[in-house]
Amino acid sequence: MADRRYDAVVVGGGPNGLAAAVTIARAGRSVVVLEEKDTVGGGARTREITLRGFWHDICSAVHPLGISSPAFRRWPLARYGLEWLHPEVQLAHPFDDSTAAELHIDIDATAARLGRDEGRYRALMAPLARDFDAIARDALGPILRPPRHPIALARFGAPALLPAATLAQLLFREREARALFTGMAGHAMVDLRSLQTASFGLMLGASGHARGWPVARGGSESIVRALAAYLRDLGGEIETCRPVRSLADLPPARATLFDVTPRQLIAIAGPELRGTYRKLLGRFRYGPGVFKVDYALAGPMPWTAEGCRRAGTVHLGGTMEEVVASEARTAAGSLAARPLVVVSQQTVADPARAPSGQHTLWAYCHVPHGSRTDATAAIEGQFDRFAPGWRDLVLQRATTDTAALEAYNANDVGGDISGGAPDGLQLLFRPVPKLHPYRTSIPDVYLCSSSTPPGGGVHGMCGYHAARDALAHSLGG
Repeated sequence: MADRRYDAVVVGGGPNGLAAAVTIARAGRSVVVLEEKDTVGGGARTREITLRGFWHDICSAVHPLGISSPAFRRWPLARYGLEWLHPEVQLAHPFDDSTAAELHIDIDATAARLGRDEGRYRALMAPLARDFDAIARDALGPILRPPRHPIALARFGAPALLPAATLAQLLFREREARALFTGMAGHAMVDLRSLQTASFGLMLGASGHARGWPVARGGSESIVRALAAYLRDLGGEIETCRPVRSLADLPPARATLFDVTPRQLIAIAGPELRGTYRKLLGRFRYGPGVFKVDYALAGPMPWTAEGCRRAGTVHLGGTMEEVVASEARTAAGSLAARPLVVVSQQTVADPARAPSGQHTLWAYCHVPHGSRTDATAAIEGQFDRFAPGWRDLVLQRATTDTAALEAYNANDVGGDISGGAPDGLQLLFRPVPKLHPYRTSIPDVYLCSSSTPPGGGVHGMCGYHAARDALAHSLGG
């Protein structure tokens, strides 16, 4: 490789880096991916971290935006082994009286369980689900470009500007719809009283009704395996165990794309970055982190709410008021006694990830940025609340704090899995306010990580858009 000149070099082999490389290779350009670890994957890897035969997703687990990604849907990834598996219930949000709000792909099945809010929920979500492909093409991209579907995007964008807590209170009357919506919005990892947090609930809800909240058969690593195999078939190359500490470590290329966050880009290319751009990168804000626990279980979780037993994802947060208070507490710098816990039961849809009759369980809660607090007791307190007796099923558990998460994937700075706080102007203008957000101040050097639009999630759209910009600007179309 040292003697070869490429059209493009991509630094980092996560979903965005691989998506960028695939986009460039599909255009007939030569490209190589340099990955520091011994395997590609970034936030999409799967390992036996508790007991043999129990396959756990290390970071990402459930993929409502993966199955909806305009890039992934355009590419023949199924030919390379990517298969989406759906649980019977996409998402369940339980309450203390052993009932739960349930998200089904079918809007009517979801709305029918929401009491007086049945009509309001249907009126909100049905148009978004109907137009979701059009909305996704516009919303999962740079903000400063003319929308291709302005009416559909406006229908999404107007309520999306509100705080999630405000929209839930304005639209809904009962606890089920309010909690279901704010639980989804809680994936923002931002105080839900903040502007624009409703966008997360709307996007994830509409995606759930349009495509579902599936898992990838065999684990999240199946997504990057498919991307890597497709890239190689297109003639692209991948080099693992290839750290890049400075621009001098790179082979010659017409364009270089970095699947890293601003902090790493400054460390690698700092001397070459122009003053104003570098200063703005240095002000880039990272958000709260996560504390994660994985379990090997002897049997299924004994949820008291029947819908939770059939769900791929469970949000343990109680009422809307509890969810909002939990996220506000994290934003203020401390751990809530009863945090919002995001739970994935991958083996409900993909039983082959554990020995026959046994299960994996994946769970995390939000913690302050860089916190070393052990949140196991807080997470397990929520399990006790909604699934009493579950402790008798535990065969083994493994915990991951913010430092361990960052050590595993350097882009998760301080445990932030979103590539930077998605709040305020930084939700729209990432990493800095700029007409072309993927271009750095160094000619022909681009940023393609989740620190660029549209932000976090295993959807590859940051890499896809950055590569298209590089093709137009540096690689001749």
